[in-house]
Amino acid sequence: MAAPVTHYVKSDDVHIAYQVIGDGPLDLLFVPGFVSHIEATWQSPVRSSFFRRLASFSRLILFDKRGTGMSDRGSQIFTLEQRMHDVRAILDEVGSERAALFGVSEGGPMSLLYAATYPERTSALILYGSYAKRSWAPDYPLGWDDEQWRRFLENIERNWGTPQGISIEMWAPSLARDPSSAERLASYFRTAASPGAAAAIMKMNREIDVRHVLPAIRAPTLILHRVGDRVLDVEHARRMAQGIPGAQLIELPGTDHTFWVNDGGLLLDHVEQFLTGKRHAQDRERVLATVLFADIVGSTERAVAIGDRSWRELLAAFRAKVRDTLRNLNGREINTAGDGFLAAFDGPARAIRCAGAIREAARSLGLEVRCGLHTGECELVGEDLAGIAVHIGARVTALAAPGEVLVSQTVRDLVAGSGLTFTERGVHTLKGVPSEWRLFQAIVD
Repeated sequence: MAAPVTHYVKSDDVHIAYQVIGDGPLDLLFVPGFVSHIEATWQSPVRSSFFRRLASFSRLILFDKRGTGMSDRGSQIFTLEQRMHDVRAILDEVGSERAALFGVSEGGPMSLLYAATYPERTSALILYGSYAKRSWAPDYPLGWDDEQWRRFLENIERNWGTPQGISIEMWAPSLARDPSSAERLASYFRTAASPGAAAAIMKMNREIDVRHVLPAIRAPTLILHRVGDRVLDVEHARRMAQGIPGAQLIELPGTDHTFWVNDGGLLLDHVEQFLTGKRHAQDRERVLATVLFADIVGSTERAVAIGDRSWRELLAAFRAKVRDTLRNLNGREINTAGDGFLAAFDGPARAIRCAGAIREAARSLGLEVRCGLHTGECELVGEDLAGIAVHIGARVTALAAPGEVLVSQTVRDLVAGSGLTFTERGVHTLKGVPSEWRLFQAIVD
């Protein structure tokens, strides 16, 4: 299932970006929380896997709210009524007379208002990590008080687009120990909205109160919430379930607010069961990718020579240069194990050129690296890649000389016509991998 094409529909005087993927028997509109970017979302294996699963049993409709992502930008405060009008414009444009709405976090209140206003066009309602009211009131002590709002908005102003600005310990604590995950999430937020737009959205959220519409919901409703959610207490979900006639509440394990982490598969199982009456076991998603390993040569000796603090600073500078190189060549950081780097590419020629650029970046810091590449089918496991192709890439790297970019024959064959040249390095047995493998040194300027 290829990534969908982005289209636009005019809603009032604003262009709203949307995508349609899947051809299932029911229409499902995904209403994002806070900020989103419908094209950047497909660059993340775990997010794209989440949406492909939804599209496996529905015609899935994705969009960016006005002021965010691919839709027209702006830092003014947009109302729920305007966003509801945008949803109608999208559904009219794609010919959907009746759709289920899946509202996440800040997307929940608008979904509630839409379902109550247009019951004839709402087949079902799903809410995850959401709320009917966001701020404290004498009759609603769950919400944030003025001081919490002040701190949050000031943090957006000072730190938006950085790991500190998204407070990963609050949004996705299960990723907090992985600096690369925090940076990827911060990068996604930077792409999705400007600081002004992010602040405007949260200022609107501060005023939201749709508790009065809950009794008017007539669509079958499923409410999902993680019991340890650090952004929104699970009591928000319980209050909504009490107010919506016939609503089903499922409290999920975990502390993450972000929907695609911490066993998104369990969440999707409940969604599919609710919408279709069944759930089926999903095979791990597999993709063809070129994996690139880059390992620093002599790292232990260098660390001993310059001391721990200097080594940490040097390693951080190296990783920053690698990440810049990956961004320039559309590579995807997978993980940083020790002093090495694993990245993935959807094109082997770019991966080879990236390896050469990483080598030169390392040399500018007085470091030397060895790089190994292989192309094969990989399993997506959250944000990580697994499978025999990854093991082959690691074994190829282990055979590379300092400063060398070593590739498997698979990679060499796939870049025929690219202008890249190679020197044969012979036939090798790779530890733990069946058969013998011909390896080649890529000549990269």
